[in-house]
Amino acid sequence: MSDVTIRCRVDGPYVIEGDVRVIDHHGNPFPVDSTKPAIALCRCGHSQRRPFCDGSHRGIEFQAAETAPTPDG
Repeated sequence: MSDVTIRCRVDGPYVIEGDVRVIDHHGNPFPVDSTKPAIALCRCGHSQRRPFCDGSHRGIEFQAAETAPTPDG
């Protein structure tokens, strides 16, 4: 199994790096361009290409800036 990294972009999508498949609720795979090093998944809900990001978050002033807990707090 290869390593997968999921980054939360400030006010933007989830960016996923690694060998991943995106599957719908019926078990059908979405086409993913395997030549690209990462995919971006929508988290604002306004993309016309869901589950993938199309940049719509910029036009709706989507806000999300979650951070992981730090070791000191």
